[in-house]
Amino acid sequence: MKFSAVRDFIAVAERGSLRAASRYLDIPQPTITRSIQELEKELGVPLFERSARGVQLTSMGQAFLRRANAVRSELQHAKDEIAQLKGEMHGSLTVAMSSVPHLALLPGALKPFRSRFHGVTLRLIDAVLPKVEASLKDGTIDVYIGPALKESSDLRREKLFDNTFVILGRKGHPLANASSLAELVDAEWITTSITAKTDEGLNPLFRQYGLPPPRLVMQAESSLSFLVSMAYSDLLMMLPVQWLQFPLWQDVLQEIRVKEVLPAPPICIVHREGMPLTPAAEYFCDMVRRSIGHLQKLSRQR
Repeated sequence: MKFSAVRDFIAVAERGSLRAASRYLDIPQPTITRSIQELEKELGVPLFERSARGVQLTSMGQAFLRRANAVRSELQHAKDEIAQLKGEMHGSLTVAMSSVPHLALLPGALKPFRSRFHGVTLRLIDAVLPKVEASLKDGTIDVYIGPALKESSDLRREKLFDNTFVILGRKGHPLANASSLAELVDAEWITTSITAKTDEGLNPLFRQYGLPPPRLVMQAESSLSFLVSMAYSDLLMMLPVQWLQFPLWQDVLQEIRVKEVLPAPPICIVHREGMPLTPAAEYFCDMVRRSIGHLQKLSRQR
């Protein structure tokens, strides 16, 4: 199988037509058509369904695209790794992180990383593992840092630290003096899930203490949505303790201290099993590990 055929296949799949792929690759369209035909003959299955509007992947084509993307990503990683081992500090690094490493670990890791690998383009994605797992497995994303509950044979998981939740609201919240979950049963909450049935945090917690389900009145997914919504309303949210420790928000949010224990998932580094990280990716992870010491110091001060 020729890599040029894989390249042509990915271009057609991503752009939806042979003509668009031809323009993108600057290769004559008949050459790409012939390349795809040879690939389909070699695999023994059709990869595309043709129509007047362009082409669409078949189910076999979708399966092959996942593998083809992994091949493309790994070749780019190999190119970056060789360059970095030669002392050429360029290439790219894509890291997905949840809010905890964004708030608590990135500040300490970013400056030394940029100093050491100043020519490497760093792409950061704000996400949790379920949303980026497929991209992590095919190599589109190099590293994920955040909560990771499930084990996977395709992914290597390194636990950085155990974590805990806190309940947050705006400064001066009318329930600021509450000391138990029972005193918060009438509060309105923000959740990352739209229904009580799918919420993975508050519902089981309230049920554990024999309380009625919390009133989940708002769904949000971005950190900015969380912050603005809490700051300008009486909505509450259960978030990792690092939200409370982040200096820029300490004048906006306050903790409502309850007696109940609020365990949070551990924070982990996750990447593909069996595939080495590039020097840039490995160094970034090292700087993240080094940042944990400062984080633990803050936890002791709380």
